[in-house]
Amino acid sequence: MRKRSKYRPKGVILDPINHVLSGMKRVGDISAGTTLMLRNHTALEQVRKGEGTRQDVDMLIDAMNVTEGLAWLKIGEDWHPEIRAAQDALLELGRRGAETGRFILRGPELTALNLGMEIHDAQLEACTIGELEKAMDLVTKLIRAGKARPIVRKERNAEQTAD
Repeated sequence: MRKRSKYRPKGVILDPINHVLSGMKRVGDISAGTTLMLRNHTALEQVRKGEGTRQDVDMLIDAMNVTEGLAWLKIGEDWHPEIRAAQDALLELGRRGAETGRFILRGPELTALNLGMEIHDAQLEACTIGELEKAMDLVTKLIRAGKARPIVRKERNAEQTAD
């Protein structure tokens, strides 16, 4: 059996001029940006009503991660404490939901999450598609590096605790 090579070819952009031009468009100016904001608000509304599913919470987590990524790229960087509060609210919601199977927000969490979503919408209106892609790449790298806070804590085995 042959050893697998580590070489992975990079993707080829078939139309580089169009790719660069589309990267300079504002997210709020394209229909996909409007669709993205609508899906985020629908997920928030479902969780607010107490009918949220895991997919809704995952969508909100993705939105807040992108919000933080855009803040690191200097788009709305002065909102770091509010973004962190929204992420903390999502973390608590996710942990409660993992235990109970129901995703129900408490009052302060809903307030923090509403403000976080408003910040996210303002960032999407202000950023370009290229900046949004950079923020998403940054978030992906941080998650792969293990620097993200997990919702479900890994419990140690009984054998490991005996050591």
